[in-house]
Amino acid sequence: MTPIRVLHVITRLSLGGSSENTVAQVLALGRAGYDCRLAVGVTESETGTVDDARRRGCPLVPIPSLGREVSPQRDFAALATLLRLLRRERPMIVHTHTSKAGFTGRLAARLAGVPIVIHQPHGHIFYGYYGAARSALFVRLERLVARWTHRIVTLTERGTEEHLAQGIGRREQFVAIPSGVPTAALRAQAPARAGARARLGFAEDDFVIVGVGRLVYVKGFELLVAALPRVLGRIPGARVFLVGDGPDRAALQAQAARLGVARRVVLAGAVNGTMGGLLEYLAAADVCAAPSRNEGMGRALVEAMALGLPVVGAAVGGVPDVVGPDEAGRLVPAEDVRALAAALIELGQDALLRQKLGEAARTRAERFSTAVADARLLDLYAELVREHATR
Repeated sequence: MTPIRVLHVITRLSLGGSSENTVAQVLALGRAGYDCRLAVGVTESETGTVDDARRRGCPLVPIPSLGREVSPQRDFAALATLLRLLRRERPMIVHTHTSKAGFTGRLAARLAGVPIVIHQPHGHIFYGYYGAARSALFVRLERLVARWTHRIVTLTERGTEEHLAQGIGRREQFVAIPSGVPTAALRAQAPARAGARARLGFAEDDFVIVGVGRLVYVKGFELLVAALPRVLGRIPGARVFLVGDGPDRAALQAQAARLGVARRVVLAGAVNGTMGGLLEYLAAADVCAAPSRNEGMGRALVEAMALGLPVVGAAVGGVPDVVGPDEAGRLVPAEDVRALAAALIELGQDALLRQKLGEAARTRAERFSTAVADARLLDLYAELVREHATR
Protein backbone atom coordinates (compact mmCIF):
# COMPACT_ATOMS: atom_id res chain seq x y z
CA MET A 1 0.00 0.00 0.00
CA THR A 2 1.38 3.40 -0.99
CA PRO A 3 2.07 5.62 2.06
CA ILE A 4 -0.10 8.69 2.43
CA ARG A 5 1.86 11.79 1.46
CA VAL A 6 1.90 14.66 3.93
CA LEU A 7 3.54 18.07 3.71
CA HIS A 8 4.01 20.18 6.82
CA VAL A 9 4.80 23.88 6.38
CA ILE A 10 6.41 26.22 8.92
CA THR A 11 7.83 29.73 8.56
CA ARG A 12 11.12 28.99 10.30
CA LEU A 13 12.89 26.58 12.61
CA SER A 14 14.32 28.19 15.74
CA LEU A 15 14.78 27.33 19.39
CA GLY A 16 11.32 27.11 20.92
CA GLY A 17 8.19 25.06 21.34
CA SER A 18 6.61 25.56 17.92
CA SER A 19 9.66 24.27 16.04
CA GLU A 20 10.23 21.35 18.41
CA ASN A 21 6.54 20.41 18.27
CA THR A 22 6.50 20.54 14.46
CA VAL A 23 9.65 18.44 13.99
CA ALA A 24 8.40 15.91 16.55
CA GLN A 25 5.10 15.57 14.68
CA VAL A 26 6.81 14.97 11.34
CA LEU A 27 8.97 12.27 12.93
CA ALA A 28 5.99 10.65 14.70
CA LEU A 29 4.01 10.52 11.46
CA GLY A 30 7.00 9.03 9.66
CA ARG A 31 7.26 6.29 12.28
CA ALA A 32 3.56 5.59 11.79
CA GLY A 33 4.05 5.00 8.06
CA TYR A 34 3.15 8.36 6.52
CA ASP A 35 5.38 9.81 3.78
CA CYS A 36 5.92 13.08 5.60
CA ARG A 37 8.15 16.09 4.85
CA LEU A 38 8.54 19.59 6.27
CA ALA A 39 8.68 22.69 4.05
CA VAL A 40 10.49 25.41 5.97
CA GLY A 41 11.52 29.00 5.42
CA VAL A 42 15.28 28.66 5.75
CA THR A 43 16.32 32.32 5.47
CA GLU A 44 15.14 33.14 9.01
CA SER A 45 15.76 29.71 10.51
CA GLU A 46 18.54 29.10 13.03
CA THR A 47 21.30 26.89 11.65
CA GLY A 48 21.62 24.83 14.83
CA THR A 49 17.89 24.03 14.92
CA VAL A 50 17.83 23.11 11.22
CA ASP A 51 20.88 20.88 11.66
CA ASP A 52 19.30 19.23 14.71
CA ALA A 53 16.10 18.50 12.75
CA ARG A 54 18.10 16.89 9.94
CA ARG A 55 20.21 14.90 12.40
CA ARG A 56 17.02 13.48 13.91
CA GLY A 57 15.84 12.37 10.47
CA CYS A 58 13.29 15.08 9.67
CA PRO A 59 13.08 15.46 5.84
CA LEU A 60 13.24 19.19 5.05
CA VAL A 61 12.22 21.08 1.91
CA PRO A 62 13.78 24.58 1.93
CA ILE A 63 11.54 27.50 0.94
CA PRO A 64 13.97 30.47 0.87
CA SER A 65 11.33 33.16 0.32
CA LEU A 66 9.09 32.16 3.26
CA GLY A 67 9.50 34.65 6.12
CA ARG A 68 7.61 36.10 9.10
CA GLU A 69 7.19 39.73 8.07
CA VAL A 70 4.78 40.86 5.35
CA SER A 71 6.66 41.36 2.07
CA PRO A 72 4.51 41.18 -1.08
CA GLN A 73 7.36 40.19 -3.37
CA ARG A 74 8.76 37.48 -1.07
CA ASP A 75 5.31 36.28 -0.04
CA PHE A 76 4.22 35.83 -3.66
CA ALA A 77 7.45 33.95 -4.37
CA ALA A 78 6.83 31.69 -1.37
CA LEU A 79 3.26 31.04 -2.52
CA ALA A 80 4.44 30.20 -6.03
CA THR A 81 7.15 27.85 -4.71
CA LEU A 82 4.68 26.03 -2.44
CA LEU A 83 2.13 25.79 -5.23
CA ARG A 84 4.68 24.19 -7.58
CA LEU A 85 5.72 21.80 -4.82
CA LEU A 86 2.13 20.75 -4.07
CA ARG A 87 1.25 20.25 -7.75
CA ARG A 88 4.37 18.14 -8.23
CA GLU A 89 4.15 16.03 -5.06
CA ARG A 90 0.34 15.88 -4.77
CA PRO A 91 0.12 15.23 -1.00
CA MET A 92 -3.18 14.11 0.48
CA ILE A 93 -2.61 16.25 3.58
CA VAL A 94 -1.10 19.69 4.12
CA HIS A 95 -0.47 20.61 7.75
CA THR A 96 0.58 24.23 8.31
CA HIS A 97 2.17 25.73 11.42
CA THR A 98 2.24 29.31 12.78
CA SER A 99 0.49 32.32 11.31
CA LYS A 100 2.47 33.26 8.22
CA ALA A 101 3.05 29.73 6.94
CA GLY A 102 -0.54 29.04 7.93
CA PHE A 103 -1.90 31.66 5.56
CA THR A 104 0.50 31.06 2.67
CA GLY A 105 0.40 27.29 3.00
CA ARG A 106 -3.37 27.08 3.20
CA LEU A 107 -3.81 29.38 0.20
CA ALA A 108 -1.40 27.23 -1.81
CA ALA A 109 -3.22 24.07 -0.68
CA ARG A 110 -6.56 25.52 -1.75
CA LEU A 111 -5.23 26.53 -5.16
CA ALA A 112 -3.63 23.10 -5.62
CA GLY A 113 -6.79 21.24 -4.59
CA VAL A 114 -5.21 19.40 -1.63
CA PRO A 115 -7.88 17.09 -0.16
CA ILE A 116 -7.13 17.61 3.57
CA VAL A 117 -5.85 20.81 5.19
CA ILE A 118 -4.83 21.13 8.86
CA HIS A 119 -3.60 24.29 10.54
CA GLN A 120 -1.78 24.51 13.86
CA PRO A 121 -1.20 28.08 15.12
CA HIS A 122 0.91 27.07 18.17
CA GLY A 123 -0.89 29.74 20.16
CA HIS A 124 -2.21 32.90 18.57
CA ILE A 125 -1.37 36.56 17.96
CA PHE A 126 -4.59 38.07 19.28
CA TYR A 127 -2.78 39.94 22.07
CA GLY A 128 0.74 40.47 23.38
CA TYR A 129 2.45 40.81 20.01
CA TYR A 130 1.16 43.70 17.93
CA GLY A 131 -0.98 46.82 18.17
CA ALA A 132 -4.77 46.77 17.89
CA ALA A 133 -4.99 47.58 14.17
CA ARG A 134 -2.48 44.94 13.07
CA SER A 135 -3.95 42.32 15.38
CA ALA A 136 -7.44 43.02 13.99
CA LEU A 137 -6.14 42.54 10.43
CA PHE A 138 -4.60 39.20 11.32
CA VAL A 139 -7.84 38.08 12.97
CA ARG A 140 -9.78 38.90 9.78
CA LEU A 141 -7.30 36.89 7.72
CA GLU A 142 -7.57 33.95 10.13
CA ARG A 143 -11.36 34.03 9.82
CA LEU A 144 -10.99 33.82 6.04
CA VAL A 145 -8.53 30.94 5.85
CA ALA A 146 -10.35 28.98 8.55
CA ARG A 147 -12.98 28.35 5.84
CA TRP A 148 -10.37 26.44 3.86
CA THR A 149 -9.29 24.29 6.81
CA HIS A 150 -10.60 20.89 7.83
CA ARG A 151 -9.10 20.97 11.34
CA ILE A 152 -7.46 23.62 13.49
CA VAL A 153 -5.12 22.18 16.10
CA THR A 154 -4.78 24.13 19.33
CA LEU A 155 -2.37 23.20 22.10
CA THR A 156 -5.00 23.43 24.84
CA GLU A 157 -8.77 23.68 25.13
CA ARG A 158 -8.36 27.30 26.19
CA GLY A 159 -6.69 27.97 22.86
CA THR A 160 -9.82 26.68 21.15
CA GLU A 161 -12.03 29.01 23.17
CA GLU A 162 -9.83 32.02 22.40
CA HIS A 163 -10.08 31.34 18.67
CA LEU A 164 -13.85 30.89 18.81
CA ALA A 165 -14.17 34.13 20.78
CA GLN A 166 -12.54 35.91 17.82
CA GLY A 167 -15.01 34.36 15.37
CA ILE A 168 -12.38 32.08 13.86
CA GLY A 169 -13.69 28.73 12.66
CA ARG A 170 -16.44 26.50 14.01
CA ARG A 171 -16.19 24.44 17.17
CA GLU A 172 -16.28 21.14 15.26
CA GLN A 173 -13.13 22.17 13.36
CA PHE A 174 -11.01 22.33 16.51
CA VAL A 175 -9.01 19.63 18.25
CA ALA A 176 -6.59 20.13 21.14
CA ILE A 177 -3.25 18.33 20.89
CA PRO A 178 -0.50 19.38 23.29
CA SER A 179 3.08 20.10 22.31
CA GLY A 180 4.26 16.72 23.49
CA VAL A 181 6.99 16.75 26.11
CA PRO A 182 9.13 13.60 26.63
CA THR A 183 8.45 13.57 30.36
CA ALA A 184 9.92 10.15 31.14
CA ALA A 185 13.11 10.86 29.19
CA LEU A 186 13.52 14.20 30.94
CA ARG A 187 13.32 12.57 34.35
CA ALA A 188 15.68 9.78 33.32
CA GLN A 189 18.34 12.22 32.11
CA ALA A 190 17.96 14.97 34.70
CA PRO A 191 20.95 15.36 37.02
CA ALA A 192 20.56 15.14 40.78
CA ARG A 193 19.47 18.40 42.38
CA ALA A 194 22.40 18.67 44.80
CA GLY A 195 24.97 18.11 42.09
CA ALA A 196 23.34 20.56 39.69
CA ARG A 197 23.19 23.27 42.35
CA ALA A 198 26.82 22.70 43.27
CA ARG A 199 27.99 22.90 39.67
CA LEU A 200 26.06 26.14 39.12
CA GLY A 201 27.43 27.66 42.29
CA PHE A 202 24.19 27.96 44.26
CA ALA A 203 24.30 28.24 48.04
CA GLU A 204 22.12 25.95 50.13
CA ASP A 205 19.74 28.77 51.07
CA ASP A 206 19.49 30.31 47.58
CA PHE A 207 15.94 30.51 46.25
CA VAL A 208 16.46 29.89 42.54
CA ILE A 209 13.85 31.11 40.05
CA VAL A 210 14.36 29.92 36.48
CA GLY A 211 12.75 31.39 33.35
CA VAL A 212 13.08 29.66 29.99
CA GLY A 213 12.48 31.16 26.57
CA ARG A 214 13.55 33.70 24.00
CA LEU A 215 14.39 37.10 25.43
CA VAL A 216 11.61 38.94 23.63
CA TYR A 217 8.78 41.23 24.69
CA VAL A 218 6.03 38.61 24.60
CA LYS A 219 7.84 36.45 27.19
CA GLY A 220 7.64 39.28 29.76
CA PHE A 221 10.96 38.58 31.47
CA GLU A 222 11.39 42.27 32.32
CA LEU A 223 8.38 41.81 34.61
CA LEU A 224 10.27 39.07 36.47
CA VAL A 225 13.32 41.32 36.83
CA ALA A 226 11.04 44.12 38.06
CA ALA A 227 9.56 41.79 40.68
CA LEU A 228 12.94 40.69 42.00
CA PRO A 229 13.59 43.65 44.38
CA ARG A 230 10.29 42.90 46.16
CA VAL A 231 11.19 39.23 46.38
CA LEU A 232 14.66 40.02 47.72
CA GLY A 233 13.08 42.19 50.41
CA ARG A 234 11.51 39.04 51.88
CA ILE A 235 13.89 36.35 50.59
CA PRO A 236 17.48 37.64 50.51
CA GLY A 237 18.73 34.47 48.82
CA ALA A 238 16.53 34.86 45.73
CA ARG A 239 18.23 34.53 42.34
CA VAL A 240 16.84 34.66 38.79
CA PHE A 241 18.32 32.59 35.98
CA LEU A 242 17.02 33.25 32.46
CA VAL A 243 17.83 30.45 30.02
CA GLY A 244 17.52 31.73 26.48
CA ASP A 245 18.70 34.51 24.23
CA GLY A 246 17.19 37.19 22.06
CA PRO A 247 17.03 40.89 21.21
CA ASP A 248 16.01 41.98 24.74
CA ARG A 249 19.17 40.67 26.38
CA ALA A 250 20.93 44.04 26.70
CA ALA A 251 17.76 45.75 27.94
CA LEU A 252 17.30 43.11 30.65
CA GLN A 253 20.90 43.52 31.76
CA ALA A 254 20.47 47.30 31.93
CA GLN A 255 17.21 46.96 33.86
CA ALA A 256 18.80 44.65 36.43
CA ALA A 257 21.68 47.11 36.91
CA ARG A 258 19.26 50.04 37.25
CA LEU A 259 17.28 48.20 39.93
CA GLY A 260 20.42 47.18 41.80
CA VAL A 261 19.87 43.45 41.28
CA ALA A 262 22.44 42.76 38.56
CA ARG A 263 24.32 40.27 40.78
CA ARG A 264 21.09 38.36 41.34
CA VAL A 265 20.10 38.05 37.66
CA VAL A 266 22.00 35.67 35.38
CA LEU A 267 21.35 35.54 31.64
CA ALA A 268 22.54 32.03 30.92
CA GLY A 269 22.13 32.17 27.15
CA ALA A 270 20.48 29.69 24.83
CA VAL A 271 20.89 25.94 25.08
CA ASN A 272 20.18 23.54 22.23
CA GLY A 273 17.31 21.24 23.12
CA THR A 274 16.01 20.21 26.51
CA MET A 275 18.32 17.24 27.00
CA GLY A 276 21.47 18.96 28.18
CA GLY A 277 22.18 22.35 29.64
CA LEU A 278 18.55 23.23 30.29
CA LEU A 279 18.08 20.14 32.44
CA GLU A 280 20.89 21.33 34.69
CA TYR A 281 19.10 24.63 35.37
CA LEU A 282 15.70 23.01 35.85
CA ALA A 283 17.10 20.38 38.22
CA ALA A 284 18.81 23.07 40.29
CA ALA A 285 15.86 25.48 40.48
CA ASP A 286 13.16 25.89 43.12
CA VAL A 287 10.50 27.49 40.91
CA CYS A 288 9.94 28.04 37.19
CA ALA A 289 8.43 31.42 36.26
CA ALA A 290 6.64 32.36 33.01
CA PRO A 291 5.44 35.99 33.19
CA SER A 292 4.42 35.86 29.52
CA ARG A 293 2.06 38.20 27.72
CA ASN A 294 0.96 35.31 25.51
CA GLU A 295 1.67 31.56 25.45
CA GLY A 296 0.24 28.83 23.27
CA MET A 297 0.86 26.24 25.96
CA GLY A 298 4.08 26.94 27.80
CA ARG A 299 6.23 23.95 26.84
CA ALA A 300 9.01 25.03 29.21
CA LEU A 301 6.50 24.99 32.07
CA VAL A 302 5.60 21.37 31.30
CA GLU A 303 9.30 20.45 31.14
CA ALA A 304 9.82 22.03 34.55
CA MET A 305 6.70 20.37 35.95
CA ALA A 306 7.87 16.97 34.71
CA LEU A 307 10.88 17.34 37.01
CA GLY A 308 8.68 18.26 39.96
CA LEU A 309 9.11 22.03 39.87
CA PRO A 310 6.19 24.23 40.93
CA VAL A 311 5.51 27.03 38.45
CA VAL A 312 4.32 30.62 38.54
CA GLY A 313 2.70 31.62 35.26
CA ALA A 314 0.73 34.52 33.89
CA ALA A 315 -2.89 33.58 33.22
CA VAL A 316 -2.62 33.97 29.43
CA GLY A 317 -3.15 31.62 26.50
CA GLY A 318 -2.87 27.97 27.45
CA VAL A 319 -0.99 28.50 30.72
CA PRO A 320 -4.10 28.11 32.95
CA ASP A 321 -4.79 24.73 31.33
CA VAL A 322 -1.22 23.65 32.00
CA VAL A 323 -0.97 24.82 35.61
CA GLY A 324 -4.54 24.05 36.65
CA PRO A 325 -6.38 25.86 39.47
CA ASP A 326 -3.53 26.24 41.99
CA GLU A 327 -2.65 22.62 41.28
CA ALA A 328 0.91 22.77 39.90
CA GLY A 329 1.79 26.27 41.05
CA ARG A 330 0.30 29.73 40.97
CA LEU A 331 -1.41 31.77 38.25
CA VAL A 332 -1.07 35.56 38.30
CA PRO A 333 -2.65 38.28 36.15
CA ALA A 334 -0.64 39.31 33.12
CA GLU A 335 1.57 42.40 33.56
CA ASP A 336 1.04 42.38 37.35
CA VAL A 337 4.48 42.72 38.94
CA ARG A 338 3.08 42.86 42.50
CA ALA A 339 1.11 39.63 42.05
CA LEU A 340 4.11 37.94 40.45
CA ALA A 341 6.34 38.95 43.35
CA ALA A 342 3.73 37.85 45.90
CA ALA A 343 3.41 34.40 44.34
CA LEU A 344 7.18 33.94 44.26
CA ILE A 345 7.48 35.09 47.88
CA GLU A 346 4.77 32.65 48.95
CA LEU A 347 6.61 29.74 47.34
CA GLY A 348 10.01 30.96 48.45
CA GLN A 349 8.97 31.05 52.10
CA ASP A 350 7.28 27.66 52.19
CA ALA A 351 9.37 24.63 51.25
CA LEU A 352 6.54 22.23 52.10
CA LEU A 353 4.19 24.07 49.76
CA ARG A 354 6.80 23.89 47.00
CA GLN A 355 7.09 20.15 47.58
CA LYS A 356 3.32 19.64 47.50
CA LEU A 357 2.84 21.68 44.33
CA GLY A 358 5.89 20.06 42.73
CA GLU A 359 4.48 16.57 43.27
CA ALA A 360 1.17 17.65 41.72
CA ALA A 361 3.09 19.28 38.84
CA ARG A 362 4.91 16.04 38.07
CA THR A 363 1.58 14.21 37.78
CA ARG A 364 -0.14 16.95 35.78
CA ALA A 365 2.73 17.14 33.28
CA GLU A 366 1.72 13.70 31.98
CA ARG A 367 -1.35 15.27 30.36
CA PHE A 368 1.06 17.01 27.98
CA SER A 369 3.46 14.13 27.35
CA THR A 370 4.77 12.94 23.99
CA ALA A 371 2.74 9.74 24.34
CA VAL A 372 -0.51 11.69 24.72
CA ALA A 373 0.35 14.11 21.89
CA ASP A 374 1.39 11.40 19.42
CA ALA A 375 -1.73 9.33 20.09
CA ARG A 376 -4.03 12.31 19.52
CA LEU A 377 -2.17 13.33 16.35
CA LEU A 378 -2.42 9.87 14.82
CA ASP A 379 -6.10 9.64 15.78
CA LEU A 380 -6.74 12.97 14.04
CA TYR A 381 -5.01 11.87 10.85
CA ALA A 382 -6.85 8.56 10.79
CA GLU A 383 -10.16 10.36 11.29
CA LEU A 384 -9.51 12.81 8.47
CA VAL A 385 -8.41 10.06 6.08
CA ARG A 386 -11.62 8.15 6.85
CA GLU A 387 -13.70 11.31 6.28
CA HIS A 388 -11.97 11.90 2.96
CA ALA A 389 -12.68 8.34 1.84
CA THR A 390 -16.42 8.83 2.38
CA ARG A 391 -16.78 12.17 0.60
